[in-house]
Amino acid sequence: MARRGAGTPFLLQLSLLLLLHLGGECGPCRTLGCASVTVGSPIVPLGSAVTASCTIQRELCRGLEQGKVHISWMLDNKLVAGSQRQGPGGTEVSNLTLPRFNHTQARLWCCVEWNGTKQRVGVAEIRAGYPPAKPFNLSCVLNLSDYGLTCRWEQGTDSHLPTSVVLKCTGPRPLPEGARAHCSVFHRSRAQAVTGCTPRGGHSHCTVPRRLLQLYRQMEIWVSATNALGTAESEHLSIDPMDVAKLDPPTLQSIQSIPFQTDCIALAWDVAWGTEHMELQCELRYRAPGDPAWALVTGIIGRAGTAQRCGFLFGTQYHFQMRCRRSSASALASWSEWSPGRNYTTHEKAPTGKLDAWWGAQPAGTGGQLEVQLRWKAPRQREANGRVLGYRVTLSPRRRGRDPATICNTSHTQCNFSVPVGTRRVYVSAYNAAGESAPTEVVLLERKGQPLAGLRAVPGGERSLWVHWEAPLVPVVAYVLEWQQVTAQPGHCSACWQMERDGAATTALIQDGIEPFQRYNISLYPLYEGTVGVPVHTTAYSQQKAPTHAPKLHLKRISRSEAELCWEPLPVEMQNGFITSYTIFWANGITDVASATVNPSLSSFVIRGLKPSTLYKVHIMASTAAGGTNGTSLTLVTTVLDETEVQFLFLTLGLVFVALMVLLICLQKNERVKEQLWPSVPDPANSSLGKWVPAAVPQEPLQVLAAREPGPGAISTVTVLEGEPGKQPGKEHPALAAAPPALPRPYVRQEGPGEPVQYARVGG
Repeated sequence: MARRGAGTPFLLQLSLLLLLHLGGECGPCRTLGCASVTVGSPIVPLGSAVTASCTIQRELCRGLEQGKVHISWMLDNKLVAGSQRQGPGGTEVSNLTLPRFNHTQARLWCCVEWNGTKQRVGVAEIRAGYPPAKPFNLSCVLNLSDYGLTCRWEQGTDSHLPTSVVLKCTGPRPLPEGARAHCSVFHRSRAQAVTGCTPRGGHSHCTVPRRLLQLYRQMEIWVSATNALGTAESEHLSIDPMDVAKLDPPTLQSIQSIPFQTDCIALAWDVAWGTEHMELQCELRYRAPGDPAWALVTGIIGRAGTAQRCGFLFGTQYHFQMRCRRSSASALASWSEWSPGRNYTTHEKAPTGKLDAWWGAQPAGTGGQLEVQLRWKAPRQREANGRVLGYRVTLSPRRRGRDPATICNTSHTQCNFSVPVGTRRVYVSAYNAAGESAPTEVVLLERKGQPLAGLRAVPGGERSLWVHWEAPLVPVVAYVLEWQQVTAQPGHCSACWQMERDGAATTALIQDGIEPFQRYNISLYPLYEGTVGVPVHTTAYSQQKAPTHAPKLHLKRISRSEAELCWEPLPVEMQNGFITSYTIFWANGITDVASATVNPSLSSFVIRGLKPSTLYKVHIMASTAAGGTNGTSLTLVTTVLDETEVQFLFLTLGLVFVALMVLLICLQKNERVKEQLWPSVPDPANSSLGKWVPAAVPQEPLQVLAAREPGPGAISTVTVLEGEPGKQPGKEHPALAAAPPALPRPYVRQEGPGEPVQYARVGG
């Protein structure tokens, strides 16, 4: 920074050049003593107008004595325009008005031009925000361990400005002088003094110490928030600090059942230390392990003692807790924390009520017996009166003095047994450690009554189904619903049934054993007076999604323009819903794609209109109401000819072959045609020359021509021999066996009896 009367002009220039080392439109963040910046208000409401003024004194700024001074403004690093005028005493004044200041905090710079560069010569800090928000939800608790009053509140929206928050309280008389050293004190009047505490670290709570409180007297308490734009106060609380005292929880000492009234219990407790002198108001809460909410007992008054409560279930474990507060406290008083829990199990007694039972019966193979499958529902907790140990099935009810024979004794809720044909009644009862229930009569009625109409099932949720039906004309005593999950391997769920006791009902909700994406067969039986109706059936899903897989395509046949495809239906476990359709896609290129939708009851499809000798890609998509799944692609190539054309070609060739064979046969059988094609040639054996045999044929040597001697061979002798009938060629007559072989041997081929063929021997 340039300083007055310091150094040479060279040093002044060097100091101004050092102001350029920060980049931007203006020089470094420093001011010269020759400039002053004033603003209308350094803290303004957010979005309001801001005015500022910058005054430059030439004689105090070295290097600016000569020439015109140009003043400019920058808001942080953004250039803003102002107006400039000449002020008194040779000063230059620039005024700036920002119509809307939308920054919560910013710096406004005044700059001058020196040696072609803008230099920052003055700055003003401006902040903007809102008045403080009104604090709310003020509450206070007196801690009896140190009797400090801790108050909490919520501050509200941020004001973007420094805000001072103070918890204030007033009493009926001024506080002693010594208290002023520990908290702020404000005098409203001579009769009242305002004290308070200040939260630390920006928290929304603080504690007023005991010495600043007036117990058992009404005090006014509120929160005050103040910043440069205003002050806001919360709602005022008028309380006695002892009314909001938070007591320590009581201690549960013992719980026991009242004799002869096992649904009632007596509970004893002790108050916490330090509250023995107080009149208390207490609450008791309890619940069984399966209860969704606590049962609350209010209005327990006293310092310590016992309380009684009835209506508990027999043989059930309960969890008990207790809390207290001053009985004279206002509605703002705080309850103590709940005491540590204590468990207690009530006494058991014999089960009560009737069991819901359902049966199935069919004749046994031999012996005149009836096979019965009896099922029943376990009694509800209110009727079980403890833990059920088992169930007993008999053919007659239990009477005083004797027990009937037991045909089934089990801890399950089903039993299969045989009874004589004609048995119409069995009896089932439940028992626990305290006794046995009254037997429930089960009448084995025939299922031949009027069936219902209009049965349907719709989803009731992800794991439930609503079943609807139309009420029959005949009065109904009750309904029985059965449901079974449909799987590839048939199974049986013995507990998947329920009884609706309301004969006028037309809807029922199934919640047990229902899983999403699984198909269920649902059967409904109406129970009439003296008979059971024929069941009606339906199927349903509680939730559907796209199939797990699509069927695999197989090529059944193919021709030049058609291809027949087939597939196996999906297993029901992979369908995940009702199949609404199958879609076949085929394409012989990227763009030439076609499709067809097929009814889900079909398992084959014929693609027509294909091009001959062309390769196609085919795949299938299986769809439900929730989406579809594509299968793998099948590649096929159409043929050049259709099957009928191939058959016609083979038929034509066969006909031509047959015609040729017929023609050959005809030619063979027709003598005239045979004579024309194969004329008769005279047989030399039948000529007169053939019948002449000379007495002796002299053996003449053959004159063999040399291998290389030219010229035709000369024939000297021709001898024609006739073979004897019945004589094989190559065999001599016995009479001639001893004669010397003087003559050439004849060559005879036997064509038939009596028809010798003559051969000639030609000698050279």
